[in-house]
Amino acid sequence: MTWLETVIIAIVEGLTEFLPVSSTGHMIITQNLLGIEQGDPFVHAFTFIIQFGAILSVVCLYWKRFFQFDRTPAPEGSSLWQRLKHKYYFYWLLFVGVLPAVVIGLAAKKSGLLDWLLDSVEVVAIMLVVGGVFMLFCDKLFNKGDDRTKVNEKRAFNIGLYQCISVIPGVSRSMATIVGGMTQGLTRKRAAEFSFFLAVPTMAGATLLDLLDLVKEDAVWATSHNIMMLLLGCVVAFVVALLAMKWFVAFLTKYGFKAFGIYRIIVGTIIIVLLLTGHSLAMVD
Repeated sequence: MTWLETVIIAIVEGLTEFLPVSSTGHMIITQNLLGIEQGDPFVHAFTFIIQFGAILSVVCLYWKRFFQFDRTPAPEGSSLWQRLKHKYYFYWLLFVGVLPAVVIGLAAKKSGLLDWLLDSVEVVAIMLVVGGVFMLFCDKLFNKGDDRTKVNEKRAFNIGLYQCISVIPGVSRSMATIVGGMTQGLTRKRAAEFSFFLAVPTMAGATLLDLLDLVKEDAVWATSHNIMMLLLGCVVAFVVALLAMKWFVAFLTKYGFKAFGIYRIIVGTIIIVLLLTGHSLAMVD
């Protein structure tokens, strides 16, 4: 990968990470358009690792809420475990929410399914259309949240189950978790914010797993050029995501999912038509 390709892909990641359009799907499409070779272990790892750079923008933007502790006294007679859970309840909810993704994600990774999906632009295109059609109607179906409804352990776990669907490229992690939150009675805004927070441990784990896999395979990838590409990609994705996130929360709260659904259907349909007519997506040889 060249410096320009890295910057372009990182910008795409930063713009799409928190939008319900599938950042992984858009990076796969972009890689195809740029003529980047698919199937390369480093390209697979790069696709996930720079997502963590974008996710860190959550910690920066919401740092007061991310580093939060309940300083109120625990109920009288609480055990040590209950007192700890009371104080660190926010992090406990994130732990509960990320558990399904750990199980499903590891299974998909170890089985080779995830790597196969990452090489399939056809899967991305189909899921963009399917997800887009769903998003045209999800506001009417699920936008019945109440400001008084808060995330608890059961809701966090159920949202984590929805997040597992996003193992399929083209299925947006943010869309899956936000809709998951809305099905649990959360408002769009509260569901979106919990989706952002849940992304931090999820993508931290995915990044660590990919780095370990790269190290286990061989160290040939660890050239100074590749390491610089990873660092550059993470920084660019972080900055762009920081700018995009606040806009997204305001837009989603006011307008909902419909516009993103239409966009997904248009992009997915164009790609499917190109593939069916035998056209290559590569704009660069």
